[in-house]
Amino acid sequence: AGVVAEHWCGAARGLSTVIALSTGDHVTSGVIIQGKPWTGAHGLAGSVAWLSINPVEREDYRRLGGLEAEVSSPGIVRRIVWRIKSGDESTLVQQHRGDLSRVTAEQVFQAARAGDGVSMSVIKDTAKYLGMALSNVTVILDPEMIVLGGMIASSGDMLLESIRLECARRLGPAQAERLRIVRSPLGNDAAAIGAARLAASAT
Repeated sequence: AGVVAEHWCGAARGLSTVIALSTGDHVTSGVIIQGKPWTGAHGLAGSVAWLSINPVEREDYRRLGGLEAEVSSPGIVRRIVWRIKSGDESTLVQQHRGDLSRVTAEQVFQAARAGDGVSMSVIKDTAKYLGMALSNVTVILDPEMIVLGGMIASSGDMLLESIRLECARRLGPAQAERLRIVRSPLGNDAAAIGAARLAASAT
């Protein structure tokens, strides 16, 4: 639904091959190929949450998918809590009086903007994981544009340029020069707009 919305009235109007990817509590994606939604042989195309981006095996990778375990909102919180428990100092500890169960991904971004070193490192790693993921789907599907939504769009000041750089580093020059990676202009309404468009098309 999200990629349909972007193709219809969002950032990707008039394009032929588009990927939309959104992060939040989960990581979701959709694909347009030759102007039409592409769902694959079993309706599972675009299941980017399950992209493998780390050679280790972990229980949360098997349960959630490798990408989602790292870059979803819970994944970002898990990584900073692990860093703090490993001995890194963060202003988030004082903010919550040591109760790390209250930390949110939004607070990690806020702390990074305020100069908290651990939070900045976690956000940098988030951009790296996302850049790796986007380069992997790009070499297979060769999209004209990737539209980023959800938490990535709302935190674009912290993520967008880093994601572009990380993705370009992993692509051949021909693709790196042509690929456009942009934030969604539709915000949290993208999925609802796309669902309405799909429903209208079906009737």
